[in-house]
Amino acid sequence: MEEKFDVTGMTCAACQANVTRVVSKLDGVSHCDVSLLSNSMKVEFDQDKVNEQTICEAVKQIGYGASVHGQKTEVRKVWQNRQNRVESDQRSAKQRLILSLVLLVPLLLIAMGPMVGLPILEGMEWMMVSALTQLILCLFILFIQRHFFITGFKALIKKSANMDSLVAMGSGASFVYGLVGIYQMAYYFGVQNMEMAHMAMHSLYFESAATIVTLVSVGKYLESRSKAKTSDALDKLVDLAPKNATILRDGKEIVVSSESIQIHDIVVIRPGQRIPVDGKVISGTGYVDQSAITGESLPVEKNVGDSVISATMNENGTFQFEAEKVGEDTTLAKIIQLVDDAGNSKAPIARLADKVSGVFVPVVILIALITFVAWLISGQTIQFALSNAISVLVISCPCALGLATPVAIMVGTGKAAENGILIKSAAILEQLHSIDTIVLDKTGTITSGKPSVQGVKVYTNISMNDFISMAASLESGSLHPLGQAIVEYAEDKNIKLQQPEQFTNISGRGIQAKLNGHVYLAGNKRLLEEKNIQINQNVLSDLDAYASLGQTPLIFVEDQNVIGLISVADTIRSTSQVALEQFKKKNMRVVMLTGDNQKTANAIGKSLSVDEVISDVLPQDKESVIRKLQEQGKKVMMVGDGINDAPALMRADIGVAIGAGTDIALDSADVILMKSSLLDVVTAIDLSSDVIKNIKMNLFWAFFYNILGIPVATGLLYPAFGLRLSPMIGSACMSLSSVCVVTNALRLRYFKPRIEMEEVKTYTMHIDGMSCGHCAWLVEDALKKVPNVKEVRVDYNLGKADIDYVQQVNKVALKQAVEDAGYIPVEYKEEKKMKKVVTVDGMMCMHCVAHVKDALSKVEGVSDVVVSLDEKTATLNCTENITDQMLSDAVTNAGYTVISVK
Repeated sequence: MEEKFDVTGMTCAACQANVTRVVSKLDGVSHCDVSLLSNSMKVEFDQDKVNEQTICEAVKQIGYGASVHGQKTEVRKVWQNRQNRVESDQRSAKQRLILSLVLLVPLLLIAMGPMVGLPILEGMEWMMVSALTQLILCLFILFIQRHFFITGFKALIKKSANMDSLVAMGSGASFVYGLVGIYQMAYYFGVQNMEMAHMAMHSLYFESAATIVTLVSVGKYLESRSKAKTSDALDKLVDLAPKNATILRDGKEIVVSSESIQIHDIVVIRPGQRIPVDGKVISGTGYVDQSAITGESLPVEKNVGDSVISATMNENGTFQFEAEKVGEDTTLAKIIQLVDDAGNSKAPIARLADKVSGVFVPVVILIALITFVAWLISGQTIQFALSNAISVLVISCPCALGLATPVAIMVGTGKAAENGILIKSAAILEQLHSIDTIVLDKTGTITSGKPSVQGVKVYTNISMNDFISMAASLESGSLHPLGQAIVEYAEDKNIKLQQPEQFTNISGRGIQAKLNGHVYLAGNKRLLEEKNIQINQNVLSDLDAYASLGQTPLIFVEDQNVIGLISVADTIRSTSQVALEQFKKKNMRVVMLTGDNQKTANAIGKSLSVDEVISDVLPQDKESVIRKLQEQGKKVMMVGDGINDAPALMRADIGVAIGAGTDIALDSADVILMKSSLLDVVTAIDLSSDVIKNIKMNLFWAFFYNILGIPVATGLLYPAFGLRLSPMIGSACMSLSSVCVVTNALRLRYFKPRIEMEEVKTYTMHIDGMSCGHCAWLVEDALKKVPNVKEVRVDYNLGKADIDYVQQVNKVALKQAVEDAGYIPVEYKEEKKMKKVVTVDGMMCMHCVAHVKDALSKVEGVSDVVVSLDEKTATLNCTENITDQMLSDAVTNAGYTVISVK
């Protein structure tokens, strides 16, 4: 089983290494992952050999505290408790620092003032007073910073020395040496040897003892403030959860805290309110902004039966929903837990630092002892030898090594979550940038997953409408997107459907069902071949023709005779082409995996310029495709929908589930993309690259600092260059190194996706000669083949085509495409879409919202109008020729006041 523990008393990477080592040695423990940042530990163990109490006792034996994490509770409460602990620690560190600095200033003035021309307690008569004053001030500072000595010496006694041990030994040695100096002064005063008393006065190290702990505490305070910023992304997620909610109890509305909502409670949602838990709408309607969770830019209409997600915002409308997932089971809670776990996990690159940290402190203590003895043997004074030994102790910094990786990982996973990318572990984040082959499922990944009917062909005397009715009736029992497209096509034409009998789904091939006493088959060519059904040349020609256009033809068979076919095509996402271009720039091999027939798959693959197309693949065979690529030595990423592709996602080096939406706990995927965009895969790879570069930079400087600092501290450069470090400078350098490493890792907070979709522009082309829907389809197909064209909308009644494109489109190519299709282009003009936000005063209810929306929608050139009653704004897209005054006039004429148009 796996259990989480809270660990107290850890202060550095050596502590983390000590806890990991002692728990890992326990019989029955298979894996131990300790996080210094969150003071937690995850342990996988065999309950028959070891239990939670034994694990906690093992940790306590080496000087730390450990306890089982505790019961699951509401996510906001868990996070608030953690943040309270962080804030409490920061306040304590700040108080200790301020008090120490207040006392350190007079101590330094007394101890070092005479050296810089400040005659404070100067003269033989003041020597003893000065020494005792320094002793008292130093004692107060050491008492304030006593935690260094308590944890440091406790760990030393338990043979698990850490950074606090080094600080305690260095500061303690300075204090003891100063105490010995006071006794010497008192003795020499007693025997009236003022010269020796004066020499003893200069051997006092009280200021060094106090300065060491104070400067280290400065670094610790700054470090704690910096580390708190690593959870900024999680803070934003937690803040999305509303504190209170309105529910129905005994027919009355009452306001309760969100964590007290139970399953089956009826929650009431009004405009401007956030949804507290996951559930299903039971009455009313609303427009919900899901951008924080799924990344959808426009609000989604929610009607009875639709699911709603926790932390999303209801912009318009009022509805009630039944709570289905509460507490830690909500989508938001799972996202937060996933990001938190990933941030606290270890990347393989961190193992080197862990190994070094585990032996670092004992080695430093040994070097300090050797330094002390060596300088004494060489003839130097005890003061000189001790100063160098103390410098070695305090300049050595395992903290910088320990923080180099986890801070960057936590910031990186948090930043990924901000962009709708959930990465399950640090190891996955590290591997992402090293992938050389990416396998893409076609339907729902490259394409939108919402296909539509493109063509209908009938080969018997049956009427077109009867054929469509029969086909849609058969497919009404199918959940496949292609079948659903046919059902929607029939419903749009108001064609009545019947209920099929003996419905059977034939995986990867089609369906079989009985209707009006006849047995029907519907599916691909492979299904007919398996059933030994003859396909004549006319049908084969049509199959090839549709397939060459990138469409998927479905053949319908009645009692062993082909009666017709319907071709269906899925629209390629506007982001897919851009993402594929970026994969190519990163020298990745792109493979498209699909169950479509070879001609259809090749047509789509050619339009997307993929490196390899693997077609006619059944869902259960996708895993073997991934395995074969891995056997060729490829590092493979599989991107799919996370459901049918589960075996392939598990087999791949990295499995990515795209458009996971509400199901964020897919065990099969290593990375979950909340938005349905392949560009997020590009962003994840870029983020991985930046995180690894940051970690390597941190590790380099941490190692370089110690490799350079320790020899200087030992005094190796003193004979040749006269260069040596005082303990005070050493402690300052140690603190600075940790702060620098954490600050460098925090630079990742400013990461932004390098590739964002370019501005979409629209050409409106007027065309003569179109007389029917078939004409419109031919023109649309011709225009879509022009490079950089993303979407085409043709209206044959108005005789025009609206062409959406990115980058630059060749106008001559557009004209030529229409002419090649047999029609006459009359004119075309470019319309640039702009986003406008109109602030409106006077809206009091949803009736007002409808009025404003209707008024703006009637302005020609205005589209996608979204009105918010709560924010008093109307957001819309419009063409360049729409002026602010035109928008203002439309709202004013509707009876409302315009405050501003931006």
